[in-house]
Amino acid sequence: MGVELVDLSVPVVTGMPVYPGDPEVEITPALTVPEDGVNVRRVHMGSQTGTHVDAPYHVDDRWPALQDLPLDLFTGPAVVADARGLAPRAPIGPQVLPPGLGPGTVLLIATGWSRHWGTGEYAAHPYPSAETAEVIAAAGARTVGIDALSVDRTPEAGEDDFCLDTHRVLCGAGAVIAENLRGLDRLLEAQAAGRTVEVSLFPLRMAGDGAPVRAVARISS
Repeated sequence: MGVELVDLSVPVVTGMPVYPGDPEVEITPALTVPEDGVNVRRVHMGSQTGTHVDAPYHVDDRWPALQDLPLDLFTGPAVVADARGLAPRAPIGPQVLPPGLGPGTVLLIATGWSRHWGTGEYAAHPYPSAETAEVIAAAGARTVGIDALSVDRTPEAGEDDFCLDTHRVLCGAGAVIAENLRGLDRLLEAQAAGRTVEVSLFPLRMAGDGAPVRAVARISS
């Protein structure tokens, strides 16, 4: 069957969805071929833009920043949890976690919510509960990704219910978190067919809380 590469990243464009309160994305021409001989874009965006990874420092100044993390946290064999079909803002329990979860594996949680990207429904995603995060951490997994805006519940507009419990459990265990993935349905199909899935989530070499990534899965026989 050969090797199949699957892009798990959302496009970075002006006006794209961002987490409430994060910097808006604006990409404009800085130099152009007619005037300057080259095309160069001016990019304004936050470190948590689009498909990105969170370092533990994202939620606690005492925890490791992106530049302090080993590269092996950003790649490895993937196991995909099927959490599709849940109600908006529903917690995801540990019963969805797949076998094979352990040290060195990349856990990807497929909620199916990437289909709402660019709509008002996207912020109403399901999310892994803190209890589920505890099970993940206890299994030794240190790389967790989701096809949603956050691994924690995103509050509704005007709602005073901001919580980072799942972030704190995972980041407190030294894990990195990838958010705003897409294309996980294809990985579930490959997993069900017994094919091997490896994922790369390498971020830009930036210091601090996190950075955008070009997330790619490699499916082989």
